[in-house]
Amino acid sequence: MITSILMVGVGGQGTVLSSDIVCDVALRSGFDVKKSEIHGMAQRGGSVVSQVIFGDKVYSPVIPKGSADILLSFEKMEFMRYLEYKKNSTVLLVNTHRIFPPGVATGAEEYPEKEYEEQVKKFSESYVIDALKIAQECGNLKVEGMVMLGKLAQLLPFKDDVWEEVIKEKVPKKTIENNLKAFYALR
Repeated sequence: MITSILMVGVGGQGTVLSSDIVCDVALRSGFDVKKSEIHGMAQRGGSVVSQVIFGDKVYSPVIPKGSADILLSFEKMEFMRYLEYKKNSTVLLVNTHRIFPPGVATGAEEYPEKEYEEQVKKFSESYVIDALKIAQECGNLKVEGMVMLGKLAQLLPFKDDVWEEVIKEKVPKKTIENNLKAFYALR
């Protein structure tokens, strides 16, 4: 069986780190893993996309349109750019944190709240998470992505000790405690 996870966000939200962690956890759990990334203008707040596929044998690092098992959005609206990857059974995990694109920030455009609500309802299973608030409660706003990763971990077949091992290796040593607290915050 193959599991495909489309992770989308804005530069600086931890999309790439989170996908790296998922890949390492899957590998250490005995799965074949492939990953692809797009993060062109990420350093300037642009869109970041990571595609992670794991299973017994994976042949491509690219998720075909209409076949993502999980769509994880680190920013409230970012998942709407990638709706063509959704299938009937796709699970949506979405962070309520809004990062306004330049057009919205300048007032030239409106943030599409109504369209957002309509799209979330189209998923058979969705988790809408205020990860920024939870990160704040954990003592560090920068662990917002780890809150989302913790929720994703609940949907995947990997053991907690493997997640912890990889997280401890991937995050700065001084942030391990906050990151683990954020990872387990929704349990």
